[in-house]
Amino acid sequence: MKFLVFVTLMLVTLVNAKDWWENGNFYQVYPRSFRDSDGDGIGDLNGVTEKLEYLKDIGFTGIWLSPIFKSPMVDFGYDISDFYAIHPEYGTMEDFKNLIKRAKEVGIRVILDFVPNHTSDECEWFQKSVNRTEGYEDFYVWHNGKVDANGQRQPPSNWKSAFRYSAWEWNEQRQQYYLHQFSIKQADLNFRNPLVVAKMKEVMRYWLDMGISGFRIDALPFMFEKGPDENGNFPDEPVINDVSICPDPDDWCYLNHTYTQNQPESIEMVYQWRELTEAYKKEHGGGTRLLLTEAYTTFDNLMLYYGDGIRNGSMIPFNFYFMQNILKNSTATEIKDNILRWMNSIPQDVLANWVLGNHDNPRYSTRLGEGRMDLFTILLQTLPGNAVTYYGEEIGMVNGKVTWEETVDTQGCSSSPQTYESYSRDPERTPYQWDASSNAGFTEGDHTWLPVAANYKESNALSQSRAPRSHLQLFKTLIRLRQEPSMQDGPLEIKSILDDILIYSRQLPNSDMYVIVLNLSNSTQTFNVNDHFKIGSKAEVICSSLQSKHVEGQVIDATKFEAEPEVGVVLVNIN
Repeated sequence: MKFLVFVTLMLVTLVNAKDWWENGNFYQVYPRSFRDSDGDGIGDLNGVTEKLEYLKDIGFTGIWLSPIFKSPMVDFGYDISDFYAIHPEYGTMEDFKNLIKRAKEVGIRVILDFVPNHTSDECEWFQKSVNRTEGYEDFYVWHNGKVDANGQRQPPSNWKSAFRYSAWEWNEQRQQYYLHQFSIKQADLNFRNPLVVAKMKEVMRYWLDMGISGFRIDALPFMFEKGPDENGNFPDEPVINDVSICPDPDDWCYLNHTYTQNQPESIEMVYQWRELTEAYKKEHGGGTRLLLTEAYTTFDNLMLYYGDGIRNGSMIPFNFYFMQNILKNSTATEIKDNILRWMNSIPQDVLANWVLGNHDNPRYSTRLGEGRMDLFTILLQTLPGNAVTYYGEEIGMVNGKVTWEETVDTQGCSSSPQTYESYSRDPERTPYQWDASSNAGFTEGDHTWLPVAANYKESNALSQSRAPRSHLQLFKTLIRLRQEPSMQDGPLEIKSILDDILIYSRQLPNSDMYVIVLNLSNSTQTFNVNDHFKIGSKAEVICSSLQSKHVEGQVIDATKFEAEPEVGVVLVNIN
């Protein structure tokens, strides 16, 4: 009988065994801002390697490195000139191999940023295409352009760059326009050319051979654009209906991007890349290679990035629906509906994912309110599935102040001293705050590539690691909590109390019940938790926002629970 019980337990364990990435927490490292090991003011690979144990100690499953490839750095690595080389400011190929080796020793996975839409105009491929070298003639999107009534040459269409102005640039040598949906220095690859598709798959295999565990894939909605008509012309895109929202004709938002965004072939390409990674696993072993995908697109398209019911796609199509629809004034009901729409729409046998920040958006601590940053950290880390953490979120970093003179982001520099703050992404990219020493311990040098945020002496990793209560200690508690059976596999039951309080539970049968209470309002509200979830008359506090009077380990009266303003609390039943 004991043997049968043992076998049964083993079978249950095997059935419930998870792949390495499932229910994980993935940490975006922006290498330029993470840790500078050589004193030049720019973060580098050896700096990342130095801090791998810190990240593993927190409990991260894997790190995603923003681009580290050779680049002129017009868009800080998203303009790649050599897909097979490390950018010298970040180190050498030997440094990268050492990082991979150390990551395996520590037990943390490494994921690379893959930028398929475009290359730098300094890339060898582009130069060959300019010269019409055999095999590279149509590697990029080229066009003769139009001639207007006055005999003047004009771009092929009205398409706009995401960084403003025309998406077409004349190349004098080739005597044609090339498409660039980002900066002039970022030429769009022509994915309708099978040679381009094959070349980018070759790039993927090269880095998989280096021992990485997957890719985060950049800017997918831009990858395909509508092809030319029978006369070889590209169609103009329509102007938005309400130009008061975006009155500047030079701005990307002035047009509806019906021909340059969200073409179905972009999703199909993700399915091909999933097939590539699965075939690689069969050939080489070593576990699943993960695909995370970036697409600011429609909700329905985000669902298709998971798969179409026949073919599989991205394991983690970033949930930008969540990020873009949680605003400073969002109500508990709106957030609940946002979460439930995702949970109820994802295909079977995939995992939800939750993301609130990255290198292209203001930090959620700044965007949603510094007093509520712990509340949203608790939300992000207690929902089912995978969580994505942008560097510094674990210590509550806020946007730094970057003046016009200090601005280096191409998106900000393309604007003006009057408007740059609406465009620049520099404030969310300021150096990591390691300690209270000069330049926040980011560098031993005397300068940093972006200014360090002003609050680094009060808010940094070292001081928070030593404090009994801090953003970092809260984050570590939440990561440990995520390993509990009910938090791994317990279904989500979620409600809103009026528009102020979000309350939800996670519980497996015969396991602990966790109830999370998030008070979005600015007033204390007292209620019986059991009116919503049967947690019992007493409950224990697992963790809470720093300003809360409810502290870890405290036993509270769940029948008269005081939900404090702008505070999140995690409770567990007392058996």
